[in-house]
Amino acid sequence: MLRLTNYHTHSHFCDGAAAPEEYVKAALDEGFEAIGFSSHAPLPFENLWSIQPGKLTEYISEIQQIKLSYQGKIKVWLGLEVDHVPGMTSDFSNLYKNYPLDYLIGAVHLVTSEASKELWFIDGPFAHYDEGLKDIFNMDIKRGVDCYFQQLWNMIRHQTFDVLAHADKIKMNNRDRYFSTDDAWYKEYISKTVEIIAERACIVEINTRGIYKKRSAEFYPSVSMLEALFMKKVPVTISTDAHLPSEISLQWKEAQQCLYDIGYREIMMLGEQGWKARPIH
Repeated sequence: MLRLTNYHTHSHFCDGAAAPEEYVKAALDEGFEAIGFSSHAPLPFENLWSIQPGKLTEYISEIQQIKLSYQGKIKVWLGLEVDHVPGMTSDFSNLYKNYPLDYLIGAVHLVTSEASKELWFIDGPFAHYDEGLKDIFNMDIKRGVDCYFQQLWNMIRHQTFDVLAHADKIKMNNRDRYFSTDDAWYKEYISKTVEIIAERACIVEINTRGIYKKRSAEFYPSVSMLEALFMKKVPVTISTDAHLPSEISLQWKEAQQCLYDIGYREIMMLGEQGWKARPIH
């Protein structure tokens, strides 16, 4: 039987709410096979949700110590969730060169516009999303969505990472207010994203956080996007994007069943020899 894993985990080193060891203890209690830590990598500007300057070494040291302490009990992996912000963030490969990381998760939370140096924060509260759409894009949702996907495509094509995070997260704070995910123009962006992912052959996470936090009625990516990814034979893994120890397994089994219903029979799991496909049931 496939045992639980989660590679998308945020601790108090970023915007999570507990020390890393608390997540490991919760994972052991729930019978996890492995847990991976993926705090938000430092950003070159002030913010409240990524690892703060000077804390990255401490984060790495603590996870490495936990690896040793729990050896033989549960596999602990060291990763980072890295934001791609053109013109602001550095090449992801520098993190692999400079730190002993097991994996990287690539993500877009902050959207840039050629006409503005400001950043549209598509995560977080509704107010930030709405204010950014108004101040940066003059309420032109199609231009905002276009900038999001252009940035996402640029990251997929040109950055080095293992897992693509919440590939259609632009829908989260929209909630059918400015566009519908059934709109033909939006579906075109999803189709092109699937094509680019397939060309890059990266792993895509099915992220459950939107559902259990009641921020989305469906997973990231949506079932329709997952169906398209399946047709392209794109490998997937399951992530809960946990910010609390109590969140590490939320909606994991439901995501597993969703993938099975689509047609997936394997998901990707990290091992000593890298990412390997494991039977879904």
